[in-house]
Amino acid sequence: MRHNFAIIIIAFVLGLFLIANSFFIVQQRQQALVFQFGEVVKVVKEPGLSFKIPFIQSVDFFDLRLLNFIAEEKEVVASDQKRLIVSAFAKYKIDDPLEFYKAVQNEYGARSKLNAILESSMRQVVGMYPLLALLSEERTQIMKDIYNDFSKEAQRFGIKIVDVRILRADLPKTNSQAINERLQAYYEKQAREFRAEGAEEAQRIKSNAEKDQRITIAEAQNIANITRGKGDAEASKISAETYSKDPEFFEFYKTMQLYKKTINKNDTRLVLSPNSKLFKYLEGN
Repeated sequence: MRHNFAIIIIAFVLGLFLIANSFFIVQQRQQALVFQFGEVVKVVKEPGLSFKIPFIQSVDFFDLRLLNFIAEEKEVVASDQKRLIVSAFAKYKIDDPLEFYKAVQNEYGARSKLNAILESSMRQVVGMYPLLALLSEERTQIMKDIYNDFSKEAQRFGIKIVDVRILRADLPKTNSQAINERLQAYYEKQAREFRAEGAEEAQRIKSNAEKDQRITIAEAQNIANITRGKGDAEASKISAETYSKDPEFFEFYKTMQLYKKTINKNDTRLVLSPNSKLFKYLEGN
């Protein structure tokens, strides 16, 4: 009785073990390959519970999510023979796990393949453009060309390329130093030319201002002389009119003005002929 019960327990445990090894679960973020004697016999892309033959078949899981790949820095040559150090990254997903396994087996192998493919694509595409294109709006088209070439090659390995971006594109240190020196010399030359042009323009403005000043002063003096002449003429006219109206009074007034100017209150001595008309109005009746 106990012997039969033990057999039942063992059979039950073995049954549970067989059942546990007969099923596997594919997560939402996974896809799987079922192997039998080293050969792929089934591809599972849908998440959920799946069946396999216990102890005979095995399962290998592959990520279904977007994966990141950062390429190693590479030296490429532009169409104008300028050398560049370029680094890039890509986003990809395992689109066909069977082809992926056959070509690269795992993500480590995929990175090695992708690195080589991306390097080839960048060399080929960047070699068609000059250096300045990478620094202009043409960069978008360059990235599109790299993406198209890279994506086409990656499909052979069951990989779908979602995006490719150049992280940076720098000149080699030796080239950078030479270019920086040339740029510095160029900008210094530009600065000297700008300063010379500025000094020339300043001198021209100063000369024009001085010329305008002389013209303005001359015109003002001319107007002043004309105004003064008109004033003197008007004064002479008024004096003549006044004199013609009362010559005796006008003579008296002019004589009084002369007394005021010539006779000093501190010294009233004058050496004149006693018959001088100057004493006309000083003589008593």
